[in-house]
Amino acid sequence: MRIYFLGIAGTAMGNAALLLRDLGHEVIGSDRAVYPPMSDMLLQVGVEVLEGYSVDRLQELEPDLVVIGNAFSRGNEEVEFLLESRSIPFVSLPGVLNQFVLSKRQNIVVTGTHGKTTTTSLAAYLLEQSGANPGYLIGGAPLDPDRGWNNGSADAPFVIEGDEYDSAFFDKRSKFIHYAPHIVILNNLEFDHADIFRDLEDVKRSFDHLIRLIPRSGFLLINEDDSNVLSLLPINWTRVIRVGVSESCELRITKYETNSKGSKFDLEWKNRRWLSVEWAMLGLFNARNAAMACLASALSLLGEDRISDFQASGIEQFRGVQRRQQIRLETDRLIAIEDFAHHPTAIKEILESVRARYPNSRLIAAFEPRSNTSRLEIMRAPLCEALSQADAVVIGAAKKSPDKYNEIMNTEALASDLNAAGIAAIANLSNEASLKALIELCADDSGQQLVVFLTNGSFDGIIGQFVDHCLRGSF
Repeated sequence: MRIYFLGIAGTAMGNAALLLRDLGHEVIGSDRAVYPPMSDMLLQVGVEVLEGYSVDRLQELEPDLVVIGNAFSRGNEEVEFLLESRSIPFVSLPGVLNQFVLSKRQNIVVTGTHGKTTTTSLAAYLLEQSGANPGYLIGGAPLDPDRGWNNGSADAPFVIEGDEYDSAFFDKRSKFIHYAPHIVILNNLEFDHADIFRDLEDVKRSFDHLIRLIPRSGFLLINEDDSNVLSLLPINWTRVIRVGVSESCELRITKYETNSKGSKFDLEWKNRRWLSVEWAMLGLFNARNAAMACLASALSLLGEDRISDFQASGIEQFRGVQRRQQIRLETDRLIAIEDFAHHPTAIKEILESVRARYPNSRLIAAFEPRSNTSRLEIMRAPLCEALSQADAVVIGAAKKSPDKYNEIMNTEALASDLNAAGIAAIANLSNEASLKALIELCADDSGQQLVVFLTNGSFDGIIGQFVDHCLRGSF
């Protein structure tokens, strides 16, 4: 089958295209702008990537199916042609994954507001290290495994990142509704994606719909320490396993501590020590990610009665995911870390964890209010609390929104709130100005400094520019 991807340059769309090509389909796609690393990955395996959109070209290609990415909506000329002519079938990305990959697999669906990419990557990595040949589709760029997709063996588990965002402009259900779950990991639950969800109850409703799809033979792994997750209970149609630090958990995280190499902790299964882990990852939240990944992997390979036999080989060498606690620069005077955190809870957790890891460093947070939730005025107070974990804060330009119903955050007011709380903060009208402010902040201090960039976007390239400036010997 010839399958055409409208919006092939996105991480999920590109990896899905590679999955389907590996299954024997002819894959081709288009996008407005195609950049490395996805452009290189597609071209290396012979996937043709076309620039821009054209109805005439689409008709000449004569695909059997068009996959429409969720970034596309009415007004795109190819979308309008597909709707008007009805000459070519079209489907969402989650829909095509269900149709060709997931419908006959034992799927581990990793969900939650935070930690999905890391947990998905770790579960896929652990399954590979155990000798299985799992399938997986990861929504980021993992360091382990060495790529973001794999079909694996038909009888092996398939691990997929389960996003609650909508599937397409014509299918407003959450993506994970299409993923035919056998095991669902529900790591945490908060209000996010303000462009598609009205409030927290609206988010919960979508997760409730997913949970109802788990078969009787399946499992729901929940974060016992999250009250929003617990509000979805009771559930009586599938097995629920509680994970966390509470004594009531069947899988309990104990003895967590941060050290000079990262962190360490134990996992206890039904009050007996199962695993001891010491690794480079930071934060109790990552210990929870690990607990969920280990448990899901053990259940999928061995079943509940033999969980303790799963050894989680290689977990201490797990390198994580790009843009998650990624050290971009490390010198005697300065460390620069890039992290994808943009929600207040994730920001607070990453700042607390790096503070514990580098207790003697001046902590400077550089935050870009870019996501559809983090740039809103309703997030100003929780962001102030989260960013207060730093000694100084540089706030980038808030991404403008065409949504007339949501008020964009007043970043100068956020800086004022932080200053009132005793945290030196500055808001900038451009990210170029943010770079200048960062350089001046770091130049003014002779001690050890730790700069943490917090963004789900590019920060207009200032992270790389800052690193280059430092490497030229300025600090």
